[in-house]
Amino acid sequence: MKDILIATKNKGKAKDFESIFGPLGYNVKTLDDVASHLDVEETGSTFEENAILKAEALANELNTIVIADDSGLEVDALNGDPGIYSARYAGEAKSDDANMDKLLANLEGVPAEDRTARFVCAIALAQPGKETVTYRGTCEGVIAKERRGEYGFGYDPIFFVPVQNKMMAELTPEQKSAISHRGAAIQKLRADWDGLN
Repeated sequence: MKDILIATKNKGKAKDFESIFGPLGYNVKTLDDVASHLDVEETGSTFEENAILKAEALANELNTIVIADDSGLEVDALNGDPGIYSARYAGEAKSDDANMDKLLANLEGVPAEDRTARFVCAIALAQPGKETVTYRGTCEGVIAKERRGEYGFGYDPIFFVPVQNKMMAELTPEQKSAISHRGAAIQKLRADWDGLN
């Protein structure tokens, strides 16, 4: 099997990529597998910029093909926040519960029809000596007022998906990858994959 490096230590993200690239004969590796000491500072102002920073830095350092993504939640009533700061919305400690608590507090009193939001994922594919390419996927939803569901990670327990009539955290991994922002971006990458290699 061929290896493909996903620039993350997040096991949830790695599983999303495995569901696509495993059947294509790729062994998905993460930073924990090959370079846990490497950490690229995300100084970009967009999801795409952060994904490119990570992918190119690691592709150059490790001389291999690297897929990096940056993703987050945009809430319309909060002018797009937390956006690129989604993982650290409540502080540097990266606590899913604290992030959800802060988001729900900031939406206190906002009626359901104004709680529209979307998950956004930008993927960058970097290869030594080749131009980096990016793909974007989104998933539209509504921020609920309380948590529900056992699956997923991040903001999934408070993200209601109208097309499924369920919280993101109530969807199985297979159901989620079929409609998620990361799934949409990965599918766009997959569509181009044969031409990129």
